[in-house]
Amino acid sequence: MSSNSTTRLAWGAWLAVCLLWGTTYLAIRLALETVPPMLMGGVRWTLAGALILAVMALRGERVPGRAEWPSLALLGVLLIGFGNGGVVWAEQTLPSGLTAVLVAVIPFWMVGVEMLTGSTDPLTPRRIVGLLIGFAGIVLLVWPELEVGAGRAFLLGVLATQLACLGWAIGSSYSRRRAPAENVLAVAAYQMLFGGLAMGLVGTLHGEWSHLAFTVRTGSAVGYLLVFGSITGFSAYAYALKHLPIATVSLYAYVNPVIAVILGTLVLNEPMSPRLAVAGLVVLVGMGMVRK
Repeated sequence: MSSNSTTRLAWGAWLAVCLLWGTTYLAIRLALETVPPMLMGGVRWTLAGALILAVMALRGERVPGRAEWPSLALLGVLLIGFGNGGVVWAEQTLPSGLTAVLVAVIPFWMVGVEMLTGSTDPLTPRRIVGLLIGFAGIVLLVWPELEVGAGRAFLLGVLATQLACLGWAIGSSYSRRRAPAENVLAVAAYQMLFGGLAMGLVGTLHGEWSHLAFTVRTGSAVGYLLVFGSITGFSAYAYALKHLPIATVSLYAYVNPVIAVILGTLVLNEPMSPRLAVAGLVVLVGMGMVRK
C-alpha cells in the first residue's frame, strides 16, 4: 500500500475515533444502570479481543507469539485497564458530558510523557500558558461541587479520570515505539483481551458478580460498546497511532466532549450549565495553546 493511501486510511481511522468514542460516554452511562463498572469493561474488552483473534485464526493470519504477550499485557493494562477503567469508574459519580471534558485533558498528559522520553518539542512559554489555562478550566469545573457537599464522590471521580489519562498517555507513547511492521489489528486485539481480563479480575475481587444484571437498555449499551467502542474504535485508534504523530492523534480528545455533552443533554437530560460550558471552553483553549 502506498504512503498516501496509508495516510488517508489513518486520517479516516482518526475521524472514526473522534465520532465513535464521543458516543461511548453515553453508552457507558446507560450500561452502568445495571452493570457494575469493572465487569462491564471486562466483558466488553475480553469478548472484543477474543472475537478478533478468532476471526484472524480462521483466516490463517499471523498473530504475535507468546514472547510478545508480556509487553502486550502491559499495554492492555495501561490503555484498557487504567485508560478505560478509570473512565467507567468515574461515570458512576460524574455526568457523561463532564467526564468527557475531564478526559479531554489527555493531550496534557501526552505532552508530559513525551517530554520525559525526550521525544517532544521544548516546553515553550506559550505551552506553559496553555497548561495554566487548561488547569484553570479544570478548577472551574471542580471547585463548586467540592463546596456544596457532594465533594468526596465527585473528587474521586475526577481523580479516576486523571488516572485514566495518565495510563492512556503512557500506553500510547509505548505503543507508538513498538515495531511499525506489526499487524496492528492483532496487536490491538491482544491489548483488548489482556486489558479486559485485568478489568474482569478487578471486578471479581471487588465482588461485582452479585450485582450484575442486564435489561434491554443496558444490554444494548454493552453491545454498542463492544462493537463500536472496542472492536471498531480501538482498532481504528491503534491504526491511527501507528501512522500519524501522537500529538495529532491525541486531538480526538477535543472532539469527544462536544459529542458527549450534546448526547448527555439530549438523551439523559444532564445539566448544561453556563459554568460547565465556560469551563469546557477554557480547557479546550488551553489545550489548543499547548498543541501549537
